[in-house]
Amino acid sequence: MRRVVVTGMGIVSPIGIGKKEVLQSLKESKIASDIITSFDASALPVKIAAEITNFDPERFIDKKLARRTDRFVHFALVATKEALDQAKINLSDFSEKTSVLIASGMGGFITLDTENNKFLASGPSKVSPFLIPMLLINMASGIVAMEYGLRGINFAPVSACAASGHAVAIGTMLIRHGYADVAIVGGAEATIAPLPITGFANMKALSTRNDEPKKASRPFDAERDGFVMGEGGAVLVIEAEEIAKQRKAEILAEIKGFGMNDDAYHMSAPDPEGAGAEKAMRMALEDAKIGQDQIQYVSCHATSTPAGDVAEAKAIERVFGKKVFVNSSKALIGHLLGAAAAAELVIGILQMQEKFLHAMPNLDNPDPQINIQLVSKTPVEIEIHNFVKNSFGFGGHNVSLVVGRYQG
Repeated sequence: MRRVVVTGMGIVSPIGIGKKEVLQSLKESKIASDIITSFDASALPVKIAAEITNFDPERFIDKKLARRTDRFVHFALVATKEALDQAKINLSDFSEKTSVLIASGMGGFITLDTENNKFLASGPSKVSPFLIPMLLINMASGIVAMEYGLRGINFAPVSACAASGHAVAIGTMLIRHGYADVAIVGGAEATIAPLPITGFANMKALSTRNDEPKKASRPFDAERDGFVMGEGGAVLVIEAEEIAKQRKAEILAEIKGFGMNDDAYHMSAPDPEGAGAEKAMRMALEDAKIGQDQIQYVSCHATSTPAGDVAEAKAIERVFGKKVFVNSSKALIGHLLGAAAAAELVIGILQMQEKFLHAMPNLDNPDPQINIQLVSKTPVEIEIHNFVKNSFGFGGHNVSLVVGRYQG
């Protein structure tokens, strides 16, 4: 069975466009959440989000293509370009054996919201003829394939906030078993719009700290009250070890193992004991053929919701005790929904390369129910050889990935 390595990464996030900006923001503990500026949110119960405020798609994408695609596709295209530029791969050599798996939880929801408002205000003649292709979740994968002439296996995993974790795991599986030589994997999400914000707010999932937006995202803190909606995209180029070595590519990391399962418990709440999460982590370790003592860090899902953070912490405690450091990148970037796993995986690899773990600046009062080793308000210097990336989604979906330094 073939080993799978990472040779390129790209990211568009609320704390930076591109790896260089993101890394600097991580080191500075930059918090992205703020008052929403992309529309008037004054009448909504939640008025805050982690927006990408300096993103002009036409700086990166053909104007016609930008007009005919949703914002989540723009994020996917920009992240893909950065990842491919780093990988330095001639995709024409692998056109038939390159898979594209770019996930999303909700797809073109901004387009749906906008066009529905046009329909209600002015009638059917004002609705864009591109409405349907713009809102389809699979369109990010499809457009990337069209842009680069990629004819391999292509689809969009959809499993809510675990979606891009599934994309990485499935891409790894395809390469291991010879269905692909190269895979472009990741996720993209753009749902900062009135209807999604209202929907999540009404189900009590979002923080309502409208007067203190920088303090709203606080994973594991006793006073957490929900997540902050984020947006963005992240893409990784993964390939078979022998392909990367043949073309003398720089290998950034290795996808060593994965575990996937379902809680089968509730449509939006986690199993309160974290049984599914625990099993997914143990499956990933078994798949990677490494022990708990070889993991230094868990990049957790922790969204800053009361139930979710405790359930995951219980699972981590049972698997690792207090022997690993734990942080949540949502403390800085908010929750990127279907793109969260890929974005946090890129962040995890950047931290592994730079030998540090970013802070969680709002961890003022750790929840006494949580008994794991949390990175607190200051970064931690650490040599990371292997780490676990957890991702969980509504519907009970669980994905854990084991990622580490490549050793040939």
